[in-house]
Amino acid sequence: MKHVLIGLVGAGIGQSHTPWLHQQEADRHGIRLVYTTIDSHRHRLGADDLPALLHWARTLGYRGLNVTHPFKQQIITHLDELSDQARTVGAVNTVVFDDHKTTGHNTDVYGFQRAFHEQFPDAPRRHVVQIGAGGAGAAVTHALLALGARQITVVDAEPGRARQHADRFGITAASTTRLTALLDTADGVINATPVGMDHHPGSPVPPGCLRPDLWVADLVYRPADTALLRAARAAGAPTLPGVAMSVHQAVAAFELFTGRPAVPAAMLADSAELLRTGR
Repeated sequence: MKHVLIGLVGAGIGQSHTPWLHQQEADRHGIRLVYTTIDSHRHRLGADDLPALLHWARTLGYRGLNVTHPFKQQIITHLDELSDQARTVGAVNTVVFDDHKTTGHNTDVYGFQRAFHEQFPDAPRRHVVQIGAGGAGAAVTHALLALGARQITVVDAEPGRARQHADRFGITAASTTRLTALLDTADGVINATPVGMDHHPGSPVPPGCLRPDLWVADLVYRPADTALLRAARAAGAPTLPGVAMSVHQAVAAFELFTGRPAVPAAMLADSAELLRTGR
């Protein structure tokens, strides 16, 4: 494969480093890759526009699309097939066009598992509190169960979504009003919401809830140092920034798009350089 056209679909993605990561890796493989961004905020696109977007992407010769907030779950009903993992998770972040069909995959699960193994290999997992029950949250819950988490409690600003999420994965849902009490006895907390991104500033966890024996993972990677991570470090808590998951999911997606195995160390270095220079 010498030429590849792919894109990223989501809201507020102007600063995403995913396009650059894919282009850098493609250069190392001698592949001419063009990666476009389709920002739903900028183009005023909603869930109802997804069928047309998929049609035109295929018509224009795209090999596939990465999908991010808020479309990871909404896009499923418009795809021809799902990978086993995407079906189990109920969320798609990578769509591949092939043989006159669209297939949805989920590489977020692999991304989180790999990041956790590398940076939190010995972190306790008796009880984990997860904030956010969207598409990224679904992938993280699936990954946590595979990582051996004994108990997971999910909270979400939309109680109904939290309950549906809990029923899907056989975990516990709780009201956001119980977050402080839940964190008192938790081993770790994960932010699987957009809170902390440039267009969603702030932290989903009150600083007073953080402590040295509570590990903190944040899926937000831009900015790399979120308000939650800064508060966690100030409290002496171990932290897992979102950039590692972001890179490892891109590693898996690159192989789906190109059929070539990516080099994780090189893509991690690319990401570090990108964040250092603020490109």
